[in-house]
Amino acid sequence: MTTNQGTAKVPQKKSAKSAIVASDMSPSKDRVAREPQNHRTVDRVTRILEEVVYKPGLTFAELARALNAPKSSVHGFISGLLAKGWLYESDRRFFLGPAVYGLTMASGHIRAGLVTQADLVALHKATGVAVFLGVKAGDHLIYIAEAGVDPVAGFEARSNIRRTLLATAGGKALLAELPDSQREAYLRRRGAEEAEHVENFLDEFEQILKTRIATNVRMSGSRFGIGTTVHNQAGDRVAAITLVGPTSQIQPRLKRLRDVLIKHVDSWASREVSPREAI
Repeated sequence: MTTNQGTAKVPQKKSAKSAIVASDMSPSKDRVAREPQNHRTVDRVTRILEEVVYKPGLTFAELARALNAPKSSVHGFISGLLAKGWLYESDRRFFLGPAVYGLTMASGHIRAGLVTQADLVALHKATGVAVFLGVKAGDHLIYIAEAGVDPVAGFEARSNIRRTLLATAGGKALLAELPDSQREAYLRRRGAEEAEHVENFLDEFEQILKTRIATNVRMSGSRFGIGTTVHNQAGDRVAAITLVGPTSQIQPRLKRLRDVLIKHVDSWASREVSPREAI
């Protein structure tokens, strides 16, 4: 025992080559190598998204067959993806949802759909304020594209892709057009911290329906938003457009900005659009 302990304390000389090899083989404090490992739940969720990306419009039965998984499990995965906006359902068929487009905006990349980037740029030039395109995902509004510069609103849109409907002009415009049962259910789900927002929305509700315009003031009154909804050829509500800028610049021009916003949005409604662009 004594001899072994003594030997262990004797410094050992190492060549430069052996020192480099030892350094390369030892884990770094700043970077620990990890071997990628499959995870069954993650594998199935990503497979659902991949199937829908490459084959938009799949049915539940087709997704279950593609995953070769119990229907109860697939149903749970799909329900969760629908709730968070990663999928959306139309006529019992599934398509890629708006949440993924929120991530593309946060990273600076935009996918065009019914409303193109050129449309947003044209609206920005006509109004002189920042323009945001948003879609409803579950109980939230997600901005998926923008044009123009508003440092405050732009930063918020990228750092927090999910915004409560009641705290945005575009969200309130979308909420006002929901079927009565869905709108009332949404409002009942709001917590005590949103009670004032609910009360304000109910006060504004009839005016929003009448004018097609919702407004919102944020950041202690420094930012003003004007929002309306975008419809497709069939008249279905598909998105919201919001103009955002300093209150001092928007309020004096409110009527003019409303008119320009409605004119541009109405010009988009006659377009045809597929569930997603071709890849």
